[in-house]
Amino acid sequence: MVSSSLLLTCGHAPRHPFRKSPRLQVARISAVARTNAPPLFTSMYGSPLERRGWAQVCRDSSLQDPPPGVDAADEQDKDELATATVPKTGGGGDGEQLSDWTTSVLLFGIWAGLMYYVFQLAPNQTPYRDMYFLQKLLNLIGDDGFRMNGVLVSLWYIMGIWPLVYSMLLLPTGRSSKSKIPVWPFLVLSCFGGAYALIPYFVLWKPPPPAIDEDEIGQWPLKFLESKLTAGVTFAVGLGLIIYAAKAGGADWQEFFQYARESKFIHATSIDFTLCSAFSPFWVYNDMTARRWKNGWILPLALIPVLGPSLYLLLRPSLSSLLGATSSSSDKPQN
Repeated sequence: MVSSSLLLTCGHAPRHPFRKSPRLQVARISAVARTNAPPLFTSMYGSPLERRGWAQVCRDSSLQDPPPGVDAADEQDKDELATATVPKTGGGGDGEQLSDWTTSVLLFGIWAGLMYYVFQLAPNQTPYRDMYFLQKLLNLIGDDGFRMNGVLVSLWYIMGIWPLVYSMLLLPTGRSSKSKIPVWPFLVLSCFGGAYALIPYFVLWKPPPPAIDEDEIGQWPLKFLESKLTAGVTFAVGLGLIIYAAKAGGADWQEFFQYARESKFIHATSIDFTLCSAFSPFWVYNDMTARRWKNGWILPLALIPVLGPSLYLLLRPSLSSLLGATSSSSDKPQN
């Protein structure tokens, strides 16, 4: 899952003085961090049959020959220098592949051990009460005079927020291009299985993410997941649920811990909450790196369950604004 740092250095094709290039020429110097997450957008002026990212050089066929007044030998030397400074994108060799393989095996072992524990070793002293609690939380049973534990109610609804948070973190920067494994089936299953359904994707994840077309940003689901309104509502609901749980009396908390020691349903849900909270800072870092947003204080806040990742989603730069900044910098004349 962790790949080595890449430094992509591309040479610009020389321009003829006092003459504007017939088409936009894009060249980027990109520092890609350890998540190996490259730029996400394809060129606006690239061929529709070929996907091109920010770190690729997009040149018109009319610019293949040196402009008048430029020595062909000098042009060839520049191209060779640019090619020599671009490292291979296939990975860092056998050592990096071994590291990725070891990480995947370790994650799979953790997931397998958790599944065995939940189904075989977790306490299961109150199966009938678990079914009653589940029906109450799903509103399948009306008001029968029984007051549900406030901490349990908060935990239940917070677990409904986590799939949305992970969808906003994994789409599109958490997609996998090398393993060709789509992320959306795991996100759908996480609505029912939480982190137990997400960890298999973490095992199979192979960065970097594939580039996205510009028109994809304005379509479903990215338009919804990139919306600041969605992020704001997520943060507000999460904050309200945490405050509701914090205001619960000491008796509710003692009762909740007692439930967790007896109930498989509540015990497994508590572990699920812990796993979602533990993995979210990594995916915040992955998304922040892919968007090239350098902010030293937001990453420690991601350690706060629910609120930290939700706050990041509210403050992070949008893909559309990032694309606009890239386009404007590309339009600047080259010296």
